[in-house]
Amino acid sequence: MTVTAADLLAHAAAITAVADRGIAPLFSASVALDQPAEAVAAARLIATAHGVYEATVNGIPATESVLNPGWTSYEWRLQYQEFDVTEQVAAGDDAVELDILLGNGWYRGALGFDGAKIDYGHEIALLAALEVTFADGTTQTIATSPAWAARASSTTTNSLYNGQTIDGRIETGEALAVREAELDRSRLLPQVGPLIVRHEVLAPVKIWTSPAGRTLIDFGQNLVGWLRLTVAGEAGTEITVRHAEVLEHDELGTRPLRAAEATDRFILSGDTDVFEPTFTFHGFRYAEVTGWPGDIDPDAIEAVVVHSDMRPTSSFECSSPLVNQLIHNSIWGQKGNFLDVPTDCPQRDERLGWTGDLSAFAATASFQFDTADMLHKWLLDLAEETRHAQEGAVPNVVPDPLKYATGGVFDIFPKFPSAIWGDAAVWVPEALWHAYGDRERLAQYYPGMVLHLEGVEKRLSPTGLWEEQFQFGDWLDPDAPPEAPFKAKADNSVVATACLYRSAAFTAATARELGLEDDAQRWDALAARTRAAFNEHYVAADGVILSDCTTVYALAICFGLLDEEMQTVGAARLAELVRERGHVITTGFAGTPFVTWALSENGYLEDAYALLLQTECPSWLYAVTMGATTIWERWDSMLPDGTINPGEMTSFNHYALGAVADWIYQVVGGIRAAAPGYAAIRVQPQPGPGIDWVKVAHESPVGRVAVEWSVSEDGFVLDIDSPAGVPVEAVLPDGTVVAYEGGARRLTA
Repeated sequence: MTVTAADLLAHAAAITAVADRGIAPLFSASVALDQPAEAVAAARLIATAHGVYEATVNGIPATESVLNPGWTSYEWRLQYQEFDVTEQVAAGDDAVELDILLGNGWYRGALGFDGAKIDYGHEIALLAALEVTFADGTTQTIATSPAWAARASSTTTNSLYNGQTIDGRIETGEALAVREAELDRSRLLPQVGPLIVRHEVLAPVKIWTSPAGRTLIDFGQNLVGWLRLTVAGEAGTEITVRHAEVLEHDELGTRPLRAAEATDRFILSGDTDVFEPTFTFHGFRYAEVTGWPGDIDPDAIEAVVVHSDMRPTSSFECSSPLVNQLIHNSIWGQKGNFLDVPTDCPQRDERLGWTGDLSAFAATASFQFDTADMLHKWLLDLAEETRHAQEGAVPNVVPDPLKYATGGVFDIFPKFPSAIWGDAAVWVPEALWHAYGDRERLAQYYPGMVLHLEGVEKRLSPTGLWEEQFQFGDWLDPDAPPEAPFKAKADNSVVATACLYRSAAFTAATARELGLEDDAQRWDALAARTRAAFNEHYVAADGVILSDCTTVYALAICFGLLDEEMQTVGAARLAELVRERGHVITTGFAGTPFVTWALSENGYLEDAYALLLQTECPSWLYAVTMGATTIWERWDSMLPDGTINPGEMTSFNHYALGAVADWIYQVVGGIRAAAPGYAAIRVQPQPGPGIDWVKVAHESPVGRVAVEWSVSEDGFVLDIDSPAGVPVEAVLPDGTVVAYEGGARRLTA
């Protein structure tokens, strides 16, 4: 009978080493095999940690993945990994040398901002078991115990925010005392999401000396990962590498990092060293290097891109180079921020799984990459955090270390449900349902949807509106004061009530899909009450919505809050507001994903295109004209004169405002899921002024869907290639509808 991974771990003891916080201890066990190495039929390593670990078996890495076991809500869920190490064990000389390096990771990461410095625990710990199966069916298990040896490794400091120090002179450090550690085994579960792995390796595109005499390196792309160095020099020579996303005044622009040092240090052994700081990560395009012996050989330094192992599922190209770069920026922004947890940003003292960012971006994310497993893992954490929350509210970040922070800004942050941020419990499952059509997983997410709605219901006013509490609202409205990004033009209660309607309506649809008719009627009733209250209190007789700005109209229109007549009036007013501002962006997190949809679906396609193609600040393409290679947090993260926005909150890799890419893929490109999981496909490109041709493709759950269209004096040509047997409804710009079973088609108009 096969022994489960959990059973094997039951025979292991969690262990820790007595060492300074910065040191990464190296745990080792050397055990003779019960039979000769040639008798080894199979071997597997099961491991997890409070912290992050790297394992080698007989000197060979157990896995190419890094930063295992990733980051979960440690209080309730701790993933373990299982790796096939048959070749590594068989490569030994009738013995197994098992070495596991343990770092702080997220568990003891001093997480948060504004001085929070939150740890999940005071000590890191390792739990592992190696099972060897021989040809005769017998097995041998090597498990962690206090009898293992530990020593100080060459990693003398390690911090996700601050960086890593590696001393190449240290081969065998001082012995460290090993003792058993506390680790709640009831929290253990097998790996759910994808592993974190290395992806591209980028060479420097430029190395030069700054005005201050600093050696700077440009890798040409804002990325997340670290540098790998190959260097020889005198023993004891220290190389320091600082990282930043941008330059300011021709020097490294580190102010947006806030308290994060983002600095790695490497001390040479005297031989040729290869340094790779795998117990940290940085968000950067530029590096500043000091201490390098002699001139830097460009071949001796490279940037290693690191993120979760997601399969790319999209391609896009059109006649506008600026839009192509915008899509490139959206993809790279997702890569950098989908490192086990969908984070807000990857570079400063934060890097947290902000729920509002993902609410805005989940649909885009699931077109660009296969996010099914990664976001499934995250939603399981979200449900646990919500169940255990003091106020029964979806946290602002998941996993949520901020629940342990007090004082300052943390006393202001809401501990009760908040719109958009809390709505992630519904909107992210909605995006995944449309993208993948996985009914079983939808059922797993449904209880979290209910928790969110029940939390909101308790806080509605007697009029049925969601008001009176703090809301992030239309966060980062470009017209809000830089120091108060929640003070948007859109009334926060209007935004919140609109969001409640959307969430209640989809939760009702989910309940009905799952055969829960009583629940469906309950949430239908909440949606109906919310819609009625919205129209009674926020929509005037002439169709003006309270606060009369682009975001409130976009939400009301896209969420279906208005009747047909008011929808027409609202769309006209939205278009008028957009034109009055000269087609620059006037929305934040709440309105940005929807404003182009509200225009294009209601007869104002040219205004939507004008918004998309605007290059003046604030706009999507302004950042592109300023050299951005990822999406910025603020519309003006960098000012036109090349200086960094003076605010305390400025990131150059922050995907939320890139949510317009969803509209680009579906409306400009024309690929839409007409049924969950693309069980039916709608192809409806809507050409507009400024773009003459598009090529877009998506690897859907049913197969590859590819669309190409062009407009010329000869007319409109549409080429579609879709999976055989899947129904396709193609809608041409003149309204002609062509329905057929999948395959290759050319249509003209």
